[in-house]
Amino acid sequence: MAAAGEWAAAVIDDDAAVLDSLRFLLEVAGHRVKTYASAAAFLADEGPRPDCLVLDHHMPHMTGLELVERLRAEGTTPRVMLITGSSSPAIRERAAELGVAKVLEKPPAEDDLLDFVAAGGR
Repeated sequence: MAAAGEWAAAVIDDDAAVLDSLRFLLEVAGHRVKTYASAAAFLADEGPRPDCLVLDHHMPHMTGLELVERLRAEGTTPRVMLITGSSSPAIRERAAELGVAKVLEKPPAEDDLLDFVAAGGR
């Protein structure tokens, strides 16, 4: 679990209903969560970085994998769960190259999500 003043997880998805439902699920389980409607909004937040990211792949302007690539280039290495409505071998391969811990189809199973965040994304 995150230390005081830190976020256990950030959920980044351009679908407001997904953000609300994942935030609710994680908060009910006792996790500190921040949500962002885009990769740009996440990058603009200068506060503490979370232990892990729950990240949609298909978003406008910057995909989930593009965000992970940028974070890795900056030396930021939170654990990542990538969720996608249409997984492909190319997405899974690139995710593995970037060190993405899990790639799951949308919607992710509650247990998978809770276990990932509870372990600090590990």
